[in-house]
Amino acid sequence: MMAKQKENKQEVVSSPPTGMQVIWREFKKDKVALVSLIGLIIIIVAIFVTAYFLLDQKKVMHVSLRDMYAPPGPDHWLGADVGGRDIFGQLIIGAKNSLLIAFFVTLITGVFGIFVGLVCGYFGGWIDNIFMRIIDFFITIPQLMIIIVTLTIIPEFNVISFVLIISVFGWTSAARLIRSKALSESRRDYVNASKTLGTNDFVIIVKEIIPNLSSIIIVDMTLALAGNIGIETGLSFLGFGFPSDTPSLGTLVSFARSPLVIERYWWVWLPASLLILFLMLGINYVGQALRRAADVRQRLG
Repeated sequence: MMAKQKENKQEVVSSPPTGMQVIWREFKKDKVALVSLIGLIIIIVAIFVTAYFLLDQKKVMHVSLRDMYAPPGPDHWLGADVGGRDIFGQLIIGAKNSLLIAFFVTLITGVFGIFVGLVCGYFGGWIDNIFMRIIDFFITIPQLMIIIVTLTIIPEFNVISFVLIISVFGWTSAARLIRSKALSESRRDYVNASKTLGTNDFVIIVKEIIPNLSSIIIVDMTLALAGNIGIETGLSFLGFGFPSDTPSLGTLVSFARSPLVIERYWWVWLPASLLILFLMLGINYVGQALRRAADVRQRLG
């Protein structure tokens, strides 16, 4: 009995860790990534709960010239802007809008890019040649300038069209990455064995290749989320984002273009700038930890 118990213990100890255990071990070794993950969860949950249940956008965007550039106080926790509108409310609703835009852009570009990359990498041939030429074309053009021109041409655009316009130019990087990985996976023995057994190509891609690329997909989409937050806030900063009556982090930061606001009314632009900085740095730290967890050579633990 004692010998059997020792053998069982040895088997438990020698069993390889699961994916979640590897990720958790990586976060435990990287304290900055762990703090970033906890902070992101707390802040994002607080933003969405406050925006949907505690704030009214019409009241937040109500113009009150009496409160023009009111400093932080009991009535306005983070002060007011040039129109007397509450900065705290604009910060929360603007962060919610920016996060939603970035999330949906990441989802659309990620799904389409992964689909194109898998098809090109698995089948190759003329399909791969056609899509790679399209990707090369999109990479060579100045994407941000094309997005700005497109938004300028459209007389009235809403959130859906805004997301779709950004997504049209954002899927190429994911497609190239997944294509290169799928190309190497499609030549491995387990894929050739499945083909020999007559397994359907769609089944091979979904049940065999995608699970082996799941860690890369998660890392890529996590890092892409930070980039899409930057694109949305950058467009709003330049005046090509949401309409003026819709709060956005980029719109709040754009107030800093006035030297007077920078010098005297720091509460108008500084909270949004700090929030953007924390969101992008936090997501990047989390993404880097996930990347190390997906690569045995880079793991800290």
